[in-house]
Amino acid sequence: MKAVLIFALAAVSAAHAGTTAVDPPAAEVIAPEPKPVWLTPTLDARLRYEFADIAGFDPSHALTLRVRPGLRTGVWHGFSAFVEGEFTGVGIDDYHGGAAGVDPFDPNNSTIADPGTAELNQAYLQYTGFDTTVKLGRQRIIYDNAALIGNVGWRQNEQTYDAISLVHKFAHGLTLNYAWINQVNRIYGSSAEGAAKDSGTKIHLLNAAFTGIDRVKLGGYIYLMNFDAPALRGWDNDTFGVSAETKVGDIAVHAELAFQQEAGPANDSEAFYLHLTASRTFGSQVVLAGVEHLDAGFQTPLATLHAMNGFADATDLLRALGTHGGLTDSYLSHTFPLGWGVNWTNVAHLFGDNELGTSIGIGFDSVLAKKFTDQLSAIAKLGYFDAEDARYRDTTRASIELDFTF
Repeated sequence: MKAVLIFALAAVSAAHAGTTAVDPPAAEVIAPEPKPVWLTPTLDARLRYEFADIAGFDPSHALTLRVRPGLRTGVWHGFSAFVEGEFTGVGIDDYHGGAAGVDPFDPNNSTIADPGTAELNQAYLQYTGFDTTVKLGRQRIIYDNAALIGNVGWRQNEQTYDAISLVHKFAHGLTLNYAWINQVNRIYGSSAEGAAKDSGTKIHLLNAAFTGIDRVKLGGYIYLMNFDAPALRGWDNDTFGVSAETKVGDIAVHAELAFQQEAGPANDSEAFYLHLTASRTFGSQVVLAGVEHLDAGFQTPLATLHAMNGFADATDLLRALGTHGGLTDSYLSHTFPLGWGVNWTNVAHLFGDNELGTSIGIGFDSVLAKKFTDQLSAIAKLGYFDAEDARYRDTTRASIELDFTF
């Protein structure tokens, strides 16, 4: 009996010892809310060497460094702001900067349109709310593939717009873009003279996209352009277009058709535009075939021209002015990984005229691209154009560059 009592007392003592040994639960720790960041610096820097050899002109060499420092504010009740400068320094100036008044300017040399500049690139107030984003001020505007409206991002001094723009996203996949532009800030900078300087405008851009149908994207646009400068009145045009993208099996298909009135040098022409592409991915490789046709007089003065018709830029000027007499670019491209994170793209071009019966020339592009980090990348380009039409010139253009952003 005594043994049983001793055992029971020991068990009770052990039970009480277990309960008192456990610490009381700690109070829940609530992390303080992060303080809002009111100013965020941004930087976009590009170091480039470019070589150009255009028939009839001396070869050119350009070494340029473009720096875009900026400041972005935090969001307050939907409002925010952004300001960005743009400064291009020239290390090797053996080239023609592209327009009178810029530096360097050597009319005997081949054109490389990267003059030294120091100017305000972007400065806008933005409001986001109710499925709408509105921007007021100097800004970048790019619609679709930039074949008609772009920022000419390849050049060191990009093309921006003094504008009010809005983007509204409706239900069921409809997105509407609108911009009213009263000045185009061209790539030659504020020191350019004549038609190359920044131009006052009265431009209305309406662009819509619809993705409410499975595997289909539909688009449409109306671009009404009027330029104030007498030297640029030939750029006035009204353009109306539609586009569609879908997949047919494993092949991605794009089709675009546009009509332009008040087109061409005299602003009294009517012209059509057609662009068809088909592409397929094979593992890590992409093959794309396309044909782009511009009727005689069809012009694209606000396009990112470098992205179209080959990296030699041999057709850019006539395409912008609409004085090409008809331009058809049939092209085939192949992209594949070369190793070490390098992608290699090669493109072959066959150019014809308005009637598709006369050869304008042939072209070839080769591009190597390497991404080192999210901030640092490199790209090397070669563009070649062999002219068979007196309106064009044989052109070779090559470049290598480093890009850094944060």
